Amino acid sequence: MHSYDHATLQMYLQRHVEGMGPLDKFEKFSDGQSNPTYLVSSGRKRFVLRAQPLGTLLPGAHRVDREFRVMQALAATPIPVPKVFHLSDGDTPLGSQFFVMEHIAGRVFWDPALPDQTPQTRGAIYDAMNKALADLHDVRPDRIGLGDYGKPSGFFARQLRTWRAAFAASQTEALPDADWLGAWLEEAKPADDGSLSLVHGDFRIDNMMFAPDAPTVAALLDWELSTLGHPMSDLAYQCMHWRLPHKGVFKGLGGLDRKALGLPLEDEYVAAYCTRRAIPAPKDWTFYLAFAHFRFLAILQGVLRRSLDGNASNPLGNDAVRDVIADLALQGRALAQKAG
Repeated sequence: MHSYDHATLQMYLQRHVEGMGPLDKFEKFSDGQSNPTYLVSSGRKRFVLRAQPLGTLLPGAHRVDREFRVMQALAATPIPVPKVFHLSDGDTPLGSQFFVMEHIAGRVFWDPALPDQTPQTRGAIYDAMNKALADLHDVRPDRIGLGDYGKPSGFFARQLRTWRAAFAASQTEALPDADWLGAWLEEAKPADDGSLSLVHGDFRIDNMMFAPDAPTVAALLDWELSTLGHPMSDLAYQCMHWRLPHKGVFKGLGGLDRKALGLPLEDEYVAAYCTRRAIPAPKDWTFYLAFAHFRFLAILQGVLRRSLDGNASNPLGNDAVRDVIADLALQGRALAQKAG
């Protein structure tokens, strides 16, 4: 949790954020695991401030400057993102770098099964997500000033190096299934096929705002892990979440009757995405899914480590996170072994 002096923070925000008046409220959102996020109220105006956490950070993690840059660039596209107002340097009244963006009214769905919606509305919400992802991957990064936002080739090779190193750096106990999966991915990675898009990096239903009264995406949020990369990494990451059981810390769609709920099956969702983008079905889907499992368990291992070190922005139950990490490792290994 950041500590701050009210008068100093108010003076800073008034100096740097257009339309900011007296600081009436500075309240941390209860949800979120990576970058602490605050609701800032000034009279009738509301803003959102997103900051780096305090403490020792993993190299390349918590890049709020990248979040700011990508949302600023996407403002010129049909992709729904909040308007951004200010990016600080590291010397701030909060003790870490942050940016300020507009507050968007809408709904966040924390349960991917959408229990409070009708089957028809559930289908419409998932179709809106599918369209948002396809639209994002059709954006030409070079046309919006993001041609240098990542390297143009070798995405999965670099990602594997990054996440295997991150997992090792934050590992708290032995996890043979994760070690096996990381080694298998290294051997099984497909040749670079030249596919390149702006990828969100954490594309899932609870990282977007939906309109208050319609099944449409009002804003894509949490761009911390965005980069230039292979578009299938985003698609597989979302589908990987659906394979998790519908219980615990990170609810998936595993074990649910999707047809009865009005939710798309995985192959239907992938096919709809490919149709929207006029591309063939992915050839290496098992690899993409297994990679998504390893990447997410590495991310959660970092969350667990920060929690144990006292630096997590909203610590979950450590035992629950350990269980999810172990399940991801086991499920990812099973996928790989089934592929042969």
